[in-house]
Amino acid sequence: MSGNVEFPMNGGDGANSYSKNSRYQVEAINLVKEMIKEAIAKNFDVTSPSFSSNTIRIADLGCSVGPNTFIAMKNILEAIEWRYHSKNLTSEMPEFQLFFNDHAYNDFNTLFTTLPPDRQYFAAGVPGSFYGRLFPKSSIHLMYSSFALQWLSKVPEELLDNGSLAWNKGKIHYTIASKEIADVYAAQFAKDMDTFFNARADEIIVGGMMILIMPGFADGVQYSQDPSCPFFYAFNQSLLDMVKLGMINEDEVDSFNLPLYATSPKEMTKLVERNGCFNIERMEVFADYNIPLLQS
Repeated sequence: MSGNVEFPMNGGDGANSYSKNSRYQVEAINLVKEMIKEAIAKNFDVTSPSFSSNTIRIADLGCSVGPNTFIAMKNILEAIEWRYHSKNLTSEMPEFQLFFNDHAYNDFNTLFTTLPPDRQYFAAGVPGSFYGRLFPKSSIHLMYSSFALQWLSKVPEELLDNGSLAWNKGKIHYTIASKEIADVYAAQFAKDMDTFFNARADEIIVGGMMILIMPGFADGVQYSQDPSCPFFYAFNQSLLDMVKLGMINEDEVDSFNLPLYATSPKEMTKLVERNGCFNIERMEVFADYNIPLLQS
């Protein structure tokens, strides 16, 4: 598997759909609700000239389908409304426009047919990869992304080169492979994040915010200690068993690599500072979640 990655989550509302199999993600959303409220109360300067428009625009990058994005957006809107109340600006309460972004293959039909009927915002879909520009310059007040940035933009080419030290023969992920494999994944993640930050820096207004929820682990934890490692190992062994049974061939396993990467606070801080477009206002690690709050 090589080239650009487009893995939309299972659409619809069936037993195997994302909406019925995303409990882990919604737990993270609920976990950071108060943290987001505090960050907006402290850093979202609604009295700034940048907020002179009567419309606040918010984007969920990698929204997928199901209720999770609606829960997250409701939490953010409540926090912003509370911010206006705290400044005694209730007479100047803006309207809200929310942009739901994901790959074009995402199930936008299900997403929009399940929009909350009592929503207090105008909704729009924005198809396309967030590893590139999606919005006009200085048009978005708050960017949000939850459990999406762990997906690399592509599988690193070195993993498929049998003449490279990073050839990932017989393995499907870096957590169960050598340091050379992990380094290649880390390098691709760094490139992707630089592209991501540059695009968002163009799109977010001066003083705007970005909230990212990502799979992660504490500083000092080894890749092999990633909580997801047993899953990757079991998946890998299942594929090798299928090779033994003649169900797939060995070359297919050699060419398959999961384009997933989890970061640490230290690594994320280094990437943000090197890019220079944003400041980290706060970053926390909750269980297996790495949550940076950034400001332009």
